[in-house]
Amino acid sequence: MSVKLSPLIQHFRSHLGREKKKEATEEWPLVTPQKRTYKEISHPFLSIFLVSPQKSLKLVGVIRMETIRKTTTVTLFLFILLFPIVFSTPNDRLIRIGLKKIKIDRNNQLAAHLDSKAGEALKASIRKYGLHGNLGEPEDIDIVALKNYLGAQYFGEIGIGTPPQNFTVIFDTGSSNLWVPSSKCYFSISCYLHSRYKSGRSRTYKANGKRADIQYGTGAISGFFSEDHVTVGDLVVKNQEFIEATREPSITFLVAKFDGILGLGFKEISVGNAVPVWYNMVKQGLVKEPVFSFWLNRNPEDDLGGELVFGGMDPTHYKGDHTYVPVTHKGYWQFDMGDFLIGDQTTGLCAGGCSAIVDSGTSLLTGPTAIIAQVNHAIGASGVVSQECKVVVSEYGATIIDMLLSKDQPMKICSQIGLCTFDGTRGVSMGIESVVNDTAGKDSGNLGDALCSVCEMAVVWAQNQLKQNQTQENIIDYFNQLCERLPSPMGESVVDCDSLASMPSVSFTIGGKIFELTPEQYVLKVGEGEVAQCISGFTALDVPPPRGPLWILGDVFMGQYHTVFDHGNVQVGFAEAT
Repeated sequence: MSVKLSPLIQHFRSHLGREKKKEATEEWPLVTPQKRTYKEISHPFLSIFLVSPQKSLKLVGVIRMETIRKTTTVTLFLFILLFPIVFSTPNDRLIRIGLKKIKIDRNNQLAAHLDSKAGEALKASIRKYGLHGNLGEPEDIDIVALKNYLGAQYFGEIGIGTPPQNFTVIFDTGSSNLWVPSSKCYFSISCYLHSRYKSGRSRTYKANGKRADIQYGTGAISGFFSEDHVTVGDLVVKNQEFIEATREPSITFLVAKFDGILGLGFKEISVGNAVPVWYNMVKQGLVKEPVFSFWLNRNPEDDLGGELVFGGMDPTHYKGDHTYVPVTHKGYWQFDMGDFLIGDQTTGLCAGGCSAIVDSGTSLLTGPTAIIAQVNHAIGASGVVSQECKVVVSEYGATIIDMLLSKDQPMKICSQIGLCTFDGTRGVSMGIESVVNDTAGKDSGNLGDALCSVCEMAVVWAQNQLKQNQTQENIIDYFNQLCERLPSPMGESVVDCDSLASMPSVSFTIGGKIFELTPEQYVLKVGEGEVAQCISGFTALDVPPPRGPLWILGDVFMGQYHTVFDHGNVQVGFAEAT
């Protein structure tokens, strides 16, 4: 027997017996008493027991059968509506956070495009100079600095303080800090459009004051650290360090549907070395296992966004067994993956392996430009025409093919023909930003970088075509087609909504297993009817070795594959989502 009980009651112990006018949203099983120590708290319709199996108190709701027999169905229905309760059963101790889902809208798309101009310079500097972030190692790329949250669709609620002040946040596995707008944010309009934390209204607030700054690809937030209790589901994480944001200048945060971010990455990338919320959940013994999992509902007709489960996973969220791969670089949830296929054909660059990060704070699939151009070509996506690309093909295409046929080392070809000034140890790294930016007229040094980047991509494309025994004429023609499909920097590519049936499936190789995405799964639809627009779920990002080539697997991937973040065994797992 079960009743629908709301997951929004986050401070149950201090509100026993109080009626809540919340709408029931989640199903929770009723639990019958077992052989444990109980202290009963009387209620007209519900017996509340403080269960003490090992001197720790748990809340269990038990419907009194004699009461049910004395009341009508209407009375029970009214009770359910007026007295919602959330709890975890003593057997599974899974903490379930219902996720809200919003549709991608045109305002966010426009804002993302406007914000991208500010982000291009940052991203170009990351490609060019190997800018690194919190990990402190020269080869590290600060992925947090590349994030654009405008495409995010999934949010959940938390509370901060006593009594809890509610905030809508993105649960983001690609960062590690918790931040929300502060009541002391006076000069950023976005703060006034979102819930703001008021320390003076919390009995458990502790001042910290340490300054904090987080740079994102499309803006920055700054503020200071504070400490308070954080309520997640029916858990209360005590003395959690978080950031009160006093400056949110980006348009990203102005139009965003969320108030803040709750990071679920590793402590190694936490700004200010703050202990992440998830770490404190484990340390304070609030979860059964050091595991959390995401189920994202991709059904556009369903109002239920999905569920984030702390302490384990719900077997109703997936089919079959999970494929687990070890985390190779703590900080982000990063692992090694194999080849990326279009249909059943290799795209070349990841044939020898690539790195990947699974990131719930990213909506799309982000990958190397050399591969994204091939995807765009295969699905007919409209991109940016690059004259530099066609110049390299015209002047050096045949030479590149001849050198590959002569068994020259592929990674050194571009330096040998004079387009790159290094010995070939970097790989495809500059990205299409430098190619496109230089069309507007840059200095000769930047132009050299652009030509070098195109040359590196051409080598990858040529290798792939030669493996398919294509002629030189066909390969050159293929080069020119790919030049037409180079993706827009910091943006998405548009596809024909009526052509989905003719588009190929794509596949990621993870743990030796193929994870396929169909066109209906990797194409996002914006708008309805005649004004509907279809956007490719792929966008380009080049990260140089040794950290790259790198993929970032966002909601497009996680929506199809239930994802388990196993902190205890430092691994991630994927299984087909239900």
